[in-house]
Amino acid sequence: MTLKVCTSLLILFLFNSVWTRTVRQVYDELDPEHWSHYTSECPRECFCPPSFPNALYCDNKGLKEIPPIPARIWYLYLQNNLIETISEKSFVNATYLRWINLNKNKITNSGIESGVLSKLKRLLYLFLEDNELEEVPAPLPVGLEQLRLARNRISRIPEGAFSNLENLTMLDLHQNSLLDSALQSNTFQGLNNLMQLNIAKNSLKKMPLSIPANTLQLFLDNNSIEVIPENYFSAIPKVTFLRLNYNKLSDDGIPPNGFNVSSILDLQLSHNQLTKIPPINAHLEHLHLDHNRIKSVNGTQICPVSIAIAEDHGFYGNIPRLRYLRLDGNEIQPPIPLDIMICFQLLQAVVI
Repeated sequence: MTLKVCTSLLILFLFNSVWTRTVRQVYDELDPEHWSHYTSECPRECFCPPSFPNALYCDNKGLKEIPPIPARIWYLYLQNNLIETISEKSFVNATYLRWINLNKNKITNSGIESGVLSKLKRLLYLFLEDNELEEVPAPLPVGLEQLRLARNRISRIPEGAFSNLENLTMLDLHQNSLLDSALQSNTFQGLNNLMQLNIAKNSLKKMPLSIPANTLQLFLDNNSIEVIPENYFSAIPKVTFLRLNYNKLSDDGIPPNGFNVSSILDLQLSHNQLTKIPPINAHLEHLHLDHNRIKSVNGTQICPVSIAIAEDHGFYGNIPRLRYLRLDGNEIQPPIPLDIMICFQLLQAVVI
């Protein structure tokens, strides 16, 4: 353990040293005589730090439109303004943009000029949270890696909106107005490298169709989902973190081995309508079942291996890996049953 920690610290130190040296080299190359050039190029409403010439800070300025962006800019901060439109004239020279933050503005779909986003060929990160969008903007830059659209009014995803986004690893659509009908079997087609999908706080009643196969993190909290289809997770064999808190799941809505999935390490089912613990896999490490209707816990029944095997300390490979179990907000009375501790020998915390 000490060796692993020391190795991690050494790697972190070396990484920080290299990064700091690289940044300092960039800063050192900036001749103070050139600072006036950067300042003259800087939109008067914004701040252009001489020590970070690739960044433009226009946040919290009360802007109603995006100013012309200089060609050298990679990182553009426009959050917390009153911007309603995204027009091509603002980005005529901005061909190197990697990052745009437009959170907390007043942007609507009609305010986005046709094709303006897709022309930003080098854009990797696009933040449009807390705006007034009613559908996913399209077309989008093909090289995009993160798309954040949380807390809008999105109820529609145009057909093919994501079809060319093979590099996208994170898609955040939480707290919008998506219904089941908005998520068709081909909605996420093309997202071959997606790792995190967040559709929490929408109006879904069913598990979404055709989740990309490489998804690792799936967040579906605060919907109205009642049923997990049979073999649903076989189509997403890499899913590791699954959040289904604040839904309407009952015992009848979960297949016998619905959550007995070897890839899932963190399973969150808080604030549902369960009366018993569903079967789990031995690889599961964190289980959240608080605020359901569970009255009792039988370790023999929920143990993913036989208690006899769990008691045999020679079979470490078969011992369940559960480390955290949350059961508070149910009707369970302490103490914790002994067979729970026998089965889950790696448990570090149990909350009842």
